[in-house]
Amino acid sequence: MYKKILVAVDGSHTSKLAVQEAAKMASLTSGTVHAVYVVDTSPMFNYAGYFDPVVLTDALRNDGRVALEDAEAVCRQSGVASASELIETEQLNDDVAHTLQRCAERIGAELVVLGTHGRRGMKRIVLGSVAERFLRMSKCPVLLVRGSEPHEA
Repeated sequence: MYKKILVAVDGSHTSKLAVQEAAKMASLTSGTVHAVYVVDTSPMFNYAGYFDPVVLTDALRNDGRVALEDAEAVCRQSGVASASELIETEQLNDDVAHTLQRCAERIGAELVVLGTHGRRGMKRIVLGSVAERFLRMSKCPVLLVRGSEPHEA
């Protein structure tokens, strides 16, 4: 039961809560937490005339490494086995949710843990929801962890 647990991280408070929940679940099942940070390179091309896409992508990769190190530290402190992976969207029309789904299938995830900011109304329409898109296409159980900070609502 839930031996392979995938958790998506992005460095936000909400994703840190998701890592904590994934570690709790893994400790109950003697499972492994596989932390993943997705670098979404598709929007970089929209700003290529204004910013160097290589510099922006490198900055996202660095942010990802920090978020993954934080996730590994939480797992170590919880006594849970972990792995981490930095992956990137593959095509211009690719998105984070589809990239996470491919990763979940590849590693044989039995549970995926995602943070959700719980946005409503216009913020949700404008910003979208990776968690919602992933949930709609997921082929395995998904645990959504709601953020608790007022500025994320």
